Formats: sequence, structure tokens, C-alpha cells
Amino acid sequence: MGSLSMWYRYLAQKVSFSVTDSLKTHRVGKIPQNEVLNAVWKNVFQGRLTYLHWYKGQEMAPIIEGEGGLLVRKLPDATPRNVFVGDVVVLKDPEKPDDYLVRRLAAIEDYEIVSTDEKDESFVLEKDQCWVVSDNDSFKPEEAKDSRAFGPLTLSNIVGRVLYSLRSPVDHGPVQNSDTAMQDDLPVLTVELDVSEILKSPKP
Repeated sequence: MGSLSMWYRYLAQKVSFSVTDSLKTHRVGKIPQNEVLNAVWKNVFQGRLTYLHWYKGQEMAPIIEGEGGLLVRKLPDATPRNVFVGDVVVLKDPEKPDDYLVRRLAAIEDYEIVSTDEKDESFVLEKDQCWVVSDNDSFKPEEAKDSRAFGPLTLSNIVGRVLYSLRSPVDHGPVQNSDTAMQDDLPVLTVELDVSEILKSPKP
């Protein structure tokens, strides 16, 4: 279940998440200021840093493909300090706000985007912008539904980072993210991953 130092790291991350999430909830008017502290402690003692997202598709093959459950770390406030190039993220579909996509973060602010088509001019991503792509190279931009089709997104579209993929009792494992994210997510994965719980979860 992890060493004592791993639990300390996990607890520190949980407190940080709870503060960020509660303050964001207050800023959008969902809770009054006098309830922020209560919300923080409720998150610390009762909340989780992850949730289960059901995925179906081939856009992220071969890393994630077919149909299965994904353990996702919640990111209430995605910034260049907590999401990194190379991460597999869950984001709001810019064309269908009630739906979510799973894509790889390919670039963030100040990165230059250069097209393979010489007719397209290169450009630099502005502050808080990001560029996401499908892992499946066989998909055309329209099929992949990534930034090649809909352009840059704001980081606020990102709601979580995928930690673990489970398609069956014998086909599951951690998802390859950036080295920084893998190290940061290790305590969360160690404490909150429960393969049997994911297997028992009803599909939507």
C-alpha cells in the first residue's frame, strides 16, 4: 500500500488539491466564502484525487484502445505547473461541451507549431494555450478529432490526466505520461488504484 513517505506525499497532494478545488468552487459562486474551509477538510478526509472515465475508440491506439476504464487524476486548475508535454489528458470536447476526449498534450504556451503542409504558416501558442493530438498516426485530423482539426485549446479545457488503463482482468497497466507527471502521480496511483474496484464498476 506504499511506504510512509509515499503516504506523506499523497496527503500533501490531497491538501493542495482540496484547497485549489474549494477556492475554484468559491470563485464560480457555488459555495460562499464561509464554507471554503469546510469544503477543504471534507475533500481531504472524504474525497479522492482520481475518478473513473470510460473510454471507447481507437484514437489513442496502441497506448489506449478499444473499450475500458481509465483511472484519471483530477486537475481542477490545469496550468504549465501541473500538466506537461507528453501527458495523456482528458479534456472537454470543444465541439460538444458535454463530451470529453482523451488526447496527448503535444505543446503548451510558447511552443511553435509547424505543419507538415508547406502551405500552412507556423505559429506560436499564446499564454494558456495548448495543442493536443491523437496517438493513432493512421487517423486523419478530422477522424482523430484533435488540434489539427479544431486548433489550439485553452488549458482550462483539461480536466484530468490519465494514470491507468484497464480493458480486462489481464489487460491493464499504467499509462505513459511525461517523466515529471509520472513521478508526481506515483503516490496517487499507489494509494488510489484498485483494479478489482474498476472491474466491478458498472459501465455507463
